[in-house]
Amino acid sequence: MIGGVVNLISRLGQATRETVEDVGHAARSFVSIVLSATGLWRRPQLIADQVHFIGNYSLVIIAISGLFVGFVLGYQGYYTLNKYGSEEALGLLVALSLVRELGPVVTALLFAGRAGTSLTAEIGLMKAGEQLAAMEMMAVNPLQRVIAPRFIGGIIAMPILTLIFNAMGIIGGYLVGVVLIGVDSGSFWSQMQAGVDIWKDLGNGIIKSIVFGFAATFVALYQGYEATPTPEGVSRATTRTVVISSLLVLWLDFLLTAWMFQ
Repeated sequence: MIGGVVNLISRLGQATRETVEDVGHAARSFVSIVLSATGLWRRPQLIADQVHFIGNYSLVIIAISGLFVGFVLGYQGYYTLNKYGSEEALGLLVALSLVRELGPVVTALLFAGRAGTSLTAEIGLMKAGEQLAAMEMMAVNPLQRVIAPRFIGGIIAMPILTLIFNAMGIIGGYLVGVVLIGVDSGSFWSQMQAGVDIWKDLGNGIIKSIVFGFAATFVALYQGYEATPTPEGVSRATTRTVVISSLLVLWLDFLLTAWMFQ
């Protein structure tokens, strides 16, 4: 009995120590990437290439998903508001749902599943092929040449993708609410314009998307850079990217929502 308790305490202590070590190593890596990114202003083309590359990976799925989310919000919102005779507020409901919550969160989750896994696999394969080691042998810092441009590119691409998701979602809500169901078009747009605040609602959504861009891009690059240089190691790192990024985005969303709308 006593031996079992001792073994349990020992395992808990070991797990806690390993977790603290992993968090500390990730924090040091984050600081190293940020410091490496400070010199990229001299080579803006590296960042522009990564924004184009990362954005293209996610653009189609973001746009289509935003449209269908707008369809669903249009239907659900209409039949909910119809019970209270407030169908004219459908545009406001769709817009606030998108710009405050669904836009940044769903975009970040889709980004992690599409572009994030691609970044992890790319960096992991470069490590497995010893390309990163070859850069170090040639006195080229792989953090500054490979990792940092992708990090900054992901942070810039996320708000752009979020705005595209929001726009497509509003279009989807308009098509369902106005074109299919018959809500008055003027009421749809006027309620939206009057009720959505550019700073409190849209601005907070953009702040969320930037924070999610930091988190999802860093997790993807860190998992790829620290992956075991084998096919199995890269595969496990890709899986960890999706799981960790998704949980981190949802946790950060709760914290940011509690802070912004307290």
